[in-house]
Amino acid sequence: MSRPKDVPAEGPPGAPAAGPGANGPGPKPNDLGRSANDLGRALHGWRDRISPATVGLPSGGVRRAAGLRREELAHLAALSVDYITRLEQGRATSPSPQVLGSLARALRLSDAERSYLYLLAGQPEPGPGHISSHVPPGLRRLLDQLSGAPLSVHDAAWNLIEWNASWAALLGDPSALRGRERNVVWRHFTGRRGRVTQTPEQRADFEASTVADLRAATARYPADQGLRALVKDLRETSETFAGLWDSGIVGTHESGSKTITHPEVGLLTLSCDVLVAQGSDLRVVAYTAAPGSESAAALGLLDVIGIQAMT
Repeated sequence: MSRPKDVPAEGPPGAPAAGPGANGPGPKPNDLGRSANDLGRALHGWRDRISPATVGLPSGGVRRAAGLRREELAHLAALSVDYITRLEQGRATSPSPQVLGSLARALRLSDAERSYLYLLAGQPEPGPGHISSHVPPGLRRLLDQLSGAPLSVHDAAWNLIEWNASWAALLGDPSALRGRERNVVWRHFTGRRGRVTQTPEQRADFEASTVADLRAATARYPADQGLRALVKDLRETSETFAGLWDSGIVGTHESGSKTITHPEVGLLTLSCDVLVAQGSDLRVVAYTAAPGSESAAALGLLDVIGIQAMT
């Protein structure tokens, strides 16, 4: 998936539509006229209702309002503060679908609110032929509540969408990563492999299964331009990827064992389970250790480190 751009897409701004249908101080349909700032007011309202603790951020001392600051929303959505400001002030009225998806995730919008956001921005909501990065509220609650297990959520192209504090403590905080820097397949085949250590056999199995999974995704989402561009660029960048892709293998990337070298707790041997979230094409990746093992003790320590990093 290509990097979300801090630049509005050209096109007409969306007209007001039926409200989100959700409780809370978000925008209501009778509050919104046909002004150019409908989108900005909606974003501001959604931002104001989210506390920093809800999204795993420290309170940061005295606040004029209980909601997120603009810089915090920018951080969560991987956008610039200036662009968030322009959106809320009505000086940027047609953000791209990628930017809208990032904002919807960062603001934790419901399905109805997410649809409303796309309408206000004058953009079509991603349809069945396009990869969705929308994380349902139930899955997000799972991430928040299972703090002791490193968990991450990826879309069908293996873009990292969400993670919990334990995952960040184990594998490194990805908050500063942008665009394809958050794509598992891109990072591996371009040499950015992080803390995971693989034997030659493990590496070969991982490469074959991820390429097969990506090929299967292209069959499910033939109209997704971001996925097609990712495959094209990987074929041009990596001879290994190109060879595996041209072999025509199709399959899924599933569970396995991972060895992780951590700078503070040393070597961990973990089970890495890949689950498909019900009713979606999202992958939930969970790392667990054998009970009573040294790796289990190390994971417990990393959980404490992850919680401390949030406070």
